[in-house]
Amino acid sequence: MLARKELPEIGEYVIATVREIYDYGAYVTLDEYGDLKAFLPWSEVATKWVKNIRDVIREGEKIVVKVIRIDRARKEVDVSLKKVSDIDKRKKMMWWKRYVKAAKIAELVAESLGKTKEAAYKEVVWKLEDSYGDPLYVLEEAVLSGRDILEKAGIPSEWIEPLLNEAKRHIKVKEVSIRVRLLLQSRHPDGVERVRKVLDVIAESLNSENVKFKLYSAGAPRYILEVYSHDYKTAESVVEKILKKAEEASSEYGVIFKGEREKA
Repeated sequence: MLARKELPEIGEYVIATVREIYDYGAYVTLDEYGDLKAFLPWSEVATKWVKNIRDVIREGEKIVVKVIRIDRARKEVDVSLKKVSDIDKRKKMMWWKRYVKAAKIAELVAESLGKTKEAAYKEVVWKLEDSYGDPLYVLEEAVLSGRDILEKAGIPSEWIEPLLNEAKRHIKVKEVSIRVRLLLQSRHPDGVERVRKVLDVIAESLNSENVKFKLYSAGAPRYILEVYSHDYKTAESVVEKILKKAEEASSEYGVIFKGEREKA
Protein backbone atom coordinates (compact mmCIF):
# COMPACT_ATOMS: atom_id res chain seq x y z
CA MET A 1 0.00 0.00 0.00
CA LEU A 2 1.45 3.35 -1.05
CA ALA A 3 1.67 5.86 1.82
CA ARG A 4 0.03 9.19 1.08
CA LYS A 5 1.83 10.98 3.88
CA GLU A 6 4.83 10.17 6.05
CA LEU A 7 3.25 10.20 9.50
CA PRO A 8 -0.26 9.86 10.94
CA GLU A 9 -1.97 12.41 13.19
CA ILE A 10 -2.52 12.14 16.95
CA GLY A 11 -5.95 10.64 17.58
CA GLU A 12 -6.07 8.91 14.19
CA TYR A 13 -7.20 5.28 13.95
CA VAL A 14 -4.82 3.22 11.84
CA ILE A 15 -4.46 -0.37 10.66
CA ALA A 16 -1.41 -2.06 12.18
CA THR A 17 0.29 -5.44 11.85
CA VAL A 18 1.78 -6.91 15.03
CA ARG A 19 5.47 -7.72 14.44
CA GLU A 20 7.28 -8.26 17.76
CA ILE A 21 5.87 -8.90 21.22
CA TYR A 22 7.76 -8.34 24.48
CA ASP A 23 6.84 -8.22 28.17
CA TYR A 24 6.89 -4.41 28.09
CA GLY A 25 4.84 -3.97 24.90
CA ALA A 26 4.84 -4.71 21.21
CA TYR A 27 6.13 -3.27 17.98
CA VAL A 28 3.72 -2.95 15.09
CA THR A 29 3.93 -1.61 11.56
CA LEU A 30 1.35 0.82 10.21
CA ASP A 31 -0.08 -0.52 6.94
CA GLU A 32 -1.24 2.89 5.72
CA TYR A 33 2.13 4.53 6.28
CA GLY A 34 4.56 2.37 4.35
CA ASP A 35 4.88 -0.14 7.23
CA LEU A 36 6.19 2.57 9.54
CA LYS A 37 7.25 1.02 12.85
CA ALA A 38 5.25 2.04 15.94
CA PHE A 39 5.35 1.10 19.62
CA LEU A 40 2.38 -0.30 21.53
CA PRO A 41 3.14 0.01 25.27
CA TRP A 42 2.07 -2.77 27.62
CA SER A 43 -0.18 -0.29 29.47
CA GLU A 44 -2.04 0.47 26.22
CA VAL A 45 -2.82 -3.11 25.24
CA ALA A 46 -5.97 -3.70 27.30
CA THR A 47 -8.34 -1.84 29.61
CA LYS A 48 -7.85 -4.47 32.30
CA TRP A 49 -4.67 -6.09 33.61
CA VAL A 50 -3.43 -9.04 31.59
CA LYS A 51 -0.72 -11.46 32.66
CA ASN A 52 0.54 -12.08 29.15
CA ILE A 53 0.25 -9.66 26.22
CA ARG A 54 -0.03 -12.69 23.93
CA ASP A 55 -3.43 -13.37 25.43
CA VAL A 56 -4.60 -10.20 23.64
CA ILE A 57 -2.48 -9.97 20.47
CA ARG A 58 -0.28 -12.26 18.39
CA GLU A 59 2.44 -11.81 15.78
CA GLY A 60 1.14 -11.28 12.27
CA GLU A 61 -2.31 -10.14 13.46
CA LYS A 62 -3.88 -7.03 11.95
CA ILE A 63 -5.34 -4.71 14.56
CA VAL A 64 -6.81 -1.22 14.74
CA VAL A 65 -4.87 1.16 17.00
CA LYS A 66 -5.14 4.81 17.97
CA VAL A 67 -2.17 7.15 17.62
CA ILE A 68 -1.34 8.66 21.06
CA ARG A 69 2.14 10.17 20.59
CA ILE A 70 4.29 11.35 17.69
CA ASP A 71 7.89 12.51 17.66
CA ARG A 72 8.06 13.99 14.17
CA ALA A 73 11.78 14.75 14.35
CA ARG A 74 12.62 11.12 15.13
CA LYS A 75 9.63 9.72 13.24
CA GLU A 76 8.57 7.76 16.30
CA VAL A 77 4.94 6.83 16.91
CA ASP A 78 3.23 5.34 19.97
CA VAL A 79 -0.19 3.74 19.63
CA SER A 80 -2.94 2.38 21.86
CA LEU A 81 -5.13 -0.66 21.44
CA LYS A 82 -7.25 -0.18 24.54
CA LYS A 83 -8.44 3.26 23.40
CA VAL A 84 -10.15 1.74 20.32
CA SER A 85 -13.82 0.88 20.82
CA ASP A 86 -15.46 -2.08 19.11
CA ILE A 87 -17.46 0.33 16.92
CA ASP A 88 -14.35 2.24 15.85
CA LYS A 89 -12.57 -1.04 15.13
CA ARG A 90 -15.39 -2.32 12.92
CA LYS A 91 -15.68 0.98 11.04
CA LYS A 92 -11.94 1.22 10.40
CA MET A 93 -11.58 -2.41 9.36
CA MET A 94 -14.51 -2.10 6.95
CA TRP A 95 -13.09 1.10 5.46
CA TRP A 96 -9.66 -0.52 5.11
CA LYS A 97 -10.94 -3.63 3.34
CA ARG A 98 -12.88 -1.49 0.89
CA TYR A 99 -9.90 0.83 0.37
CA VAL A 100 -7.56 -2.09 -0.35
CA LYS A 101 -10.01 -3.56 -2.85
CA ALA A 102 -10.32 -0.26 -4.72
CA ALA A 103 -6.53 0.16 -4.71
CA LYS A 104 -6.01 -3.34 -6.12
CA ILE A 105 -8.42 -2.59 -8.97
CA ALA A 106 -6.54 0.64 -9.75
CA GLU A 107 -3.19 -1.19 -9.63
CA LEU A 108 -4.43 -3.81 -12.10
CA VAL A 109 -5.53 -1.08 -14.48
CA ALA A 110 -2.21 0.72 -14.10
CA GLU A 111 -0.41 -2.49 -15.09
CA SER A 112 -2.61 -2.91 -18.17
CA LEU A 113 -1.87 0.70 -19.18
CA GLY A 114 1.84 0.34 -18.62
CA LYS A 115 1.73 2.79 -15.71
CA THR A 116 3.36 2.61 -12.28
CA LYS A 117 1.79 1.76 -8.94
CA GLU A 118 2.41 5.37 -7.89
CA ALA A 119 0.36 6.57 -10.85
CA ALA A 120 -2.52 4.32 -9.79
CA TYR A 121 -2.68 6.12 -6.45
CA LYS A 122 -2.00 9.67 -7.61
CA GLU A 123 -4.25 9.58 -10.68
CA VAL A 124 -7.05 7.34 -9.38
CA VAL A 125 -7.19 6.20 -5.75
CA TRP A 126 -6.38 9.52 -4.07
CA LYS A 127 -8.63 11.48 -6.44
CA LEU A 128 -11.53 9.16 -5.57
CA GLU A 129 -10.71 9.45 -1.88
CA ASP A 130 -10.60 13.27 -2.03
CA SER A 131 -13.91 13.44 -3.88
CA TYR A 132 -15.98 10.89 -1.96
CA GLY A 133 -13.97 9.53 0.99
CA ASP A 134 -14.48 5.90 -0.01
CA PRO A 135 -12.81 5.01 -3.34
CA LEU A 136 -14.73 1.73 -3.64
CA TYR A 137 -18.05 3.58 -3.33
CA VAL A 138 -17.19 5.52 -6.48
CA LEU A 139 -16.32 2.35 -8.37
CA GLU A 140 -19.57 0.73 -7.19
CA GLU A 141 -21.54 3.73 -8.42
CA ALA A 142 -19.68 3.61 -11.73
CA VAL A 143 -20.64 -0.05 -12.15
CA LEU A 144 -24.28 0.85 -11.46
CA SER A 145 -24.61 4.13 -13.34
CA GLY A 146 -21.70 4.54 -15.72
CA ARG A 147 -18.59 6.66 -16.13
CA ASP A 148 -19.99 10.08 -15.15
CA ILE A 149 -19.02 9.77 -11.49
CA LEU A 150 -15.42 8.93 -12.48
CA GLU A 151 -15.26 11.99 -14.70
CA LYS A 152 -16.64 14.20 -11.92
CA ALA A 153 -13.91 12.89 -9.60
CA GLY A 154 -11.30 14.14 -12.08
CA ILE A 155 -10.02 10.76 -13.25
CA PRO A 156 -7.94 11.19 -16.45
CA SER A 157 -9.84 10.01 -19.55
CA GLU A 158 -7.34 7.26 -20.43
CA TRP A 159 -8.12 5.52 -17.13
CA ILE A 160 -11.91 5.67 -17.19
CA GLU A 161 -12.92 2.90 -19.62
CA PRO A 162 -10.37 0.30 -18.42
CA LEU A 163 -11.14 1.24 -14.81
CA LEU A 164 -14.85 0.74 -15.37
CA ASN A 165 -14.27 -2.60 -17.10
CA GLU A 166 -11.97 -3.84 -14.33
CA ALA A 167 -14.43 -2.69 -11.66
CA LYS A 168 -17.21 -4.70 -13.32
CA ARG A 169 -15.06 -7.83 -13.07
CA HIS A 170 -14.42 -7.43 -9.35
CA ILE A 171 -17.50 -5.68 -7.98
CA LYS A 172 -20.87 -7.34 -7.62
CA VAL A 173 -23.23 -4.75 -6.19
CA LYS A 174 -25.99 -6.32 -4.12
CA GLU A 175 -29.56 -5.39 -4.98
CA VAL A 176 -32.23 -4.81 -2.35
CA SER A 177 -35.93 -4.31 -2.88
CA ILE A 178 -38.96 -2.84 -1.13
CA ARG A 179 -42.42 -4.16 -1.95
CA VAL A 180 -45.53 -2.00 -1.46
CA ARG A 181 -49.18 -3.02 -1.75
CA LEU A 182 -51.33 -0.34 -3.37
CA LEU A 183 -55.10 0.07 -3.31
CA LEU A 184 -56.49 2.30 -6.09
CA GLN A 185 -60.25 2.52 -6.40
CA SER A 186 -62.74 4.94 -7.98
CA ARG A 187 -66.54 5.00 -7.92
CA HIS A 188 -66.77 7.44 -10.83
CA PRO A 189 -68.16 6.25 -14.18
CA ASP A 190 -64.70 6.76 -15.71
CA GLY A 191 -63.00 5.20 -12.69
CA VAL A 192 -60.77 2.88 -14.71
CA GLU A 193 -59.30 5.84 -16.60
CA ARG A 194 -58.79 7.80 -13.37
CA VAL A 195 -56.92 4.89 -11.77
CA ARG A 196 -54.80 4.52 -14.91
CA LYS A 197 -53.80 8.18 -14.69
CA VAL A 198 -52.62 7.73 -11.09
CA LEU A 199 -50.63 4.64 -12.10
CA ASP A 200 -49.06 6.68 -14.91
CA VAL A 201 -48.03 9.35 -12.41
CA ILE A 202 -46.41 6.67 -10.22
CA ALA A 203 -44.52 5.17 -13.18
CA GLU A 204 -43.37 8.56 -14.49
CA SER A 205 -42.19 9.58 -11.02
CA LEU A 206 -40.22 6.34 -10.65
CA ASN A 207 -38.63 6.84 -14.07
CA SER A 208 -37.55 10.34 -13.05
CA GLU A 209 -35.86 8.85 -9.96
CA ASN A 210 -33.80 6.64 -12.27
CA VAL A 211 -34.43 3.45 -10.28
CA LYS A 212 -35.39 -0.06 -11.31
CA PHE A 213 -39.00 -0.94 -10.45
CA LYS A 214 -41.97 -3.15 -11.21
CA LEU A 215 -45.58 -1.98 -11.05
CA TYR A 216 -48.29 -4.51 -11.77
CA SER A 217 -51.85 -5.51 -10.98
CA ALA A 218 -52.64 -8.04 -8.27
CA GLY A 219 -56.29 -7.99 -9.34
CA ALA A 220 -58.04 -4.61 -9.38
CA PRO A 221 -58.26 -2.57 -7.22
CA ARG A 222 -55.00 -3.98 -5.83
CA TYR A 223 -51.55 -3.34 -7.31
CA ILE A 224 -47.97 -4.19 -6.35
CA LEU A 225 -45.01 -1.80 -6.51
CA GLU A 226 -41.47 -3.17 -6.18
CA VAL A 227 -38.58 -0.70 -5.97
CA TYR A 228 -35.00 -1.94 -6.39
CA SER A 229 -31.75 -0.26 -5.36
CA HIS A 230 -28.25 -1.12 -4.14
CA ASP A 231 -29.05 0.11 -0.62
CA TYR A 232 -32.15 0.33 1.57
CA LYS A 233 -31.69 4.02 2.34
CA THR A 234 -32.08 4.97 -1.31
CA ALA A 235 -35.00 2.58 -1.84
CA GLU A 236 -36.78 3.88 1.28
CA SER A 237 -36.33 7.48 0.13
CA VAL A 238 -37.74 6.72 -3.32
CA VAL A 239 -40.74 4.83 -1.94
CA GLU A 240 -41.54 7.69 0.44
CA LYS A 241 -41.48 10.23 -2.43
CA ILE A 242 -43.57 8.03 -4.72
CA LEU A 243 -46.26 7.34 -2.14
CA LYS A 244 -46.58 11.08 -1.50
CA LYS A 245 -46.97 11.79 -5.23
CA ALA A 246 -49.46 8.94 -5.56
CA GLU A 247 -51.56 10.43 -2.75
CA GLU A 248 -51.51 13.85 -4.42
CA ALA A 249 -52.48 12.41 -7.82
CA SER A 250 -55.24 10.29 -6.28
CA SER A 251 -56.69 13.33 -4.56
CA GLU A 252 -56.57 15.24 -7.86
CA TYR A 253 -58.36 12.49 -9.82
CA GLY A 254 -60.81 11.53 -7.09
CA VAL A 255 -59.32 8.08 -6.52
CA ILE A 256 -59.31 6.25 -3.18
CA PHE A 257 -55.67 5.45 -2.43
CA LYS A 258 -53.81 3.40 0.17
CA GLY A 259 -50.18 2.34 0.15
CA GLU A 260 -48.84 -0.24 2.58
CA ARG A 261 -45.32 -1.59 2.64
CA GLU A 262 -45.06 -5.34 3.03
CA LYS A 263 -43.06 -6.50 6.02
CA ALA A 264 -39.76 -8.21 5.23
